[in-house]
Amino acid sequence: MIKRGFSLIWSFILAIVLGVTLVWTLFPIYWMISTSFKTNMDVFKMPLDLWPKEFTIQSYINLITNDITPIGKFFINSVITSLGTVLIAVILATFAGYALSRLNFKYRKSILMGILTTQMFPLVVLLIPLYILYVKTNLLNTYTGLILAFTSFTLPFGIWMIKGFVDSVPVEIEEAAMVDGCTRFQSMRLVVFPLIIPGVVATGVFAFLDAWNNLLFPLTLINEVAMKTLPPGMILAFGGEFKHDWSGMMAASVIVSIPVIVIFIVIQRYLVQGLTGGAVKG
Repeated sequence: MIKRGFSLIWSFILAIVLGVTLVWTLFPIYWMISTSFKTNMDVFKMPLDLWPKEFTIQSYINLITNDITPIGKFFINSVITSLGTVLIAVILATFAGYALSRLNFKYRKSILMGILTTQMFPLVVLLIPLYILYVKTNLLNTYTGLILAFTSFTLPFGIWMIKGFVDSVPVEIEEAAMVDGCTRFQSMRLVVFPLIIPGVVATGVFAFLDAWNNLLFPLTLINEVAMKTLPPGMILAFGGEFKHDWSGMMAASVIVSIPVIVIFIVIQRYLVQGLTGGAVKG
């Protein structure tokens, strides 16, 4: 009886902690959605309204009709650069991770440590030399330049993640495939790759999020308004010295969040496997 009473008390405490955590985590999202349906005057109204009394979708209409700050163009630019980064980063990380896991060659461990070392440098340190390089190679204000910049910062993490997943695949499976006549590439494509799909998906998600949310690279390497991505574009569209369009910014934030939410819902199973599976070897 005492044990059952203690169990009920413990369950009640856990429920309270979980409820508080959910409110703490989800309230900013709720506030973003709520603010997007308010007028700018209502945003600063005191006391604050948890839900707009004057419900309006004008902020969403302005996103479509505003030609001065084309949010739609910023959105397309983000999609192009993010998907391009995912494609290149996943392909390179898969081949590099496999090679560093399976092939024995000189300086393999040194290369691995060198790749890991690149993650020690903050992003801002790379901006000036990267900008000078882009000026000399005419890569400023181009999709190619942004994709290469995003990929260079995402690739080291992807290589280490893919390597961990390849390490978890027994070598004997590949050896059996090669005994049956498969080449090294065929054994990688037909045997190893299907087993490391969760890791590949997780790498692609991280590459996409890094490119989608990156502010410093497009802010530094893009000068033309029409080529800006969403993070600097939203600053340009809704920020000013004397006025901030908070309602419009929240409406744009809701639209921007939808692709990320949809991606997580679709590949949630693979993502969870990708974050945990590569930690176990053998």
